[in-house]
Amino acid sequence: MTVTLITGGSSGIGAATARLLLDRGHRVAVTGRDRGRLDRLAGSCANPGELLTVTADAADPAAMQAAVDAALERFGRLDAAVANAGTATPDSVVDGDPEGWRDMVLTNVLGPALLIRSSIDALRATRGRIVLVGSVAGFIHTPGNLYGATKWALTGLAENTRRAVTADGVGVTLIAPGRVETAFWDPLGGIPEGRMLTAGQVAESIAWAIARPSGVDVNTVTIRPLGQPV
Repeated sequence: MTVTLITGGSSGIGAATARLLLDRGHRVAVTGRDRGRLDRLAGSCANPGELLTVTADAADPAAMQAAVDAALERFGRLDAAVANAGTATPDSVVDGDPEGWRDMVLTNVLGPALLIRSSIDALRATRGRIVLVGSVAGFIHTPGNLYGATKWALTGLAENTRRAVTADGVGVTLIAPGRVETAFWDPLGGIPEGRMLTAGQVAESIAWAIARPSGVDVNTVTIRPLGQPV
């Protein structure tokens, strides 16, 4: 039975992925900083016995190691690690407020690196997969956008990691969605106009990547809503 650990799994894409995998018979561990959200996720799942929730900051090295250790203790193995935790600020490096930048950079860039470092031994044992949830913003420049720069960093991290672990039989997939209708937009002034992906549609792509046959490594999946011009 496949075991997956998802950071930032209490809402949005992470929660949708956890529910989808649970519905398909997987065992899932999710991390999040908000205990209340984690409890609500567990309460909304039809099979909470196959779900482990861990309160953890994705940018905290000790917390990430503890989350991996908890998943291994509960389920006995780890087949996939999904770096989904992320945050954004609405401003520009030219005239924005640096107050929120540190948390964003640490969560979006350091967080995935910590998950890789904490989970790699377990993934080598199962010849598992690392999934990094990036963004179309990691391929297309947006004026002054530091969030986009963090996603460019994640795009690079995916290939750097692939080159480091492919000989060990560990796959690496970057999932790069376009606009997704989630609470991500709340601090950015609300959901923009135009077509949007659902969290469930992105979750389908993540689940598809995890389910690739042994020996197959799909490295980059870009998913946009029809009609998104960039």
